[in-house]
Parts: sequence; C-alpha cells; structure tokens
Amino acid sequence: MKSSNRPTLSLIINGTAHQVEPGISVAAALARCGCTNTRVSVTGMPRAPLCGMGVCQECRVSINGQPHQLACQTLCVKDMYIVTGEAV
Repeated sequence: MKSSNRPTLSLIINGTAHQVEPGISVAAALARCGCTNTRVSVTGMPRAPLCGMGVCQECRVSINGQPHQLACQTLCVKDMYIVTGEAV
C-alpha cells in the first residue's frame, strides 16, 4: 500500500491528539475523528451539527478556550484545542 504524502495538521479534540487535512471545518474534523456530539442541551440531550451553515447553532463547541464557537463555520488550524459536550 502506498503511503499518503498529503499534508496534515495536528489538533486536540477533548484531550486527544488528531491529524486532519488543512482546510476542513471543525465540524468535519470532529466527524472524521469519530466525535458524534458537539454539545449537550440544557435538558441533557446530545446535539450534533445539523444545518452546516451556522443557522441552527447545534454545532457549538469550545475552541482554544472560547465557548460557543460554531464548528461548521470555523476552519481547522494547527494546534487548535477543541472541547465538545462529550467531554463534560
């Protein structure tokens, strides 16, 4: 099997290091890394990205210590630290 030479960048999701392709959204990175829920509602129900364009706001996560960031509207950058509702 031929190894891939595609560039990647590293980020931390809920305390675990992951490698993702540059240029993808945080929501896409979460999905690729197996993180299905982005937050928990006030009633305790798990939530995940729905609309993909920032309207529903179900994809809110903490990014680099800033809460309520829209994962679907934020592009991944090197050494980004993401915390989802799954970590709570």
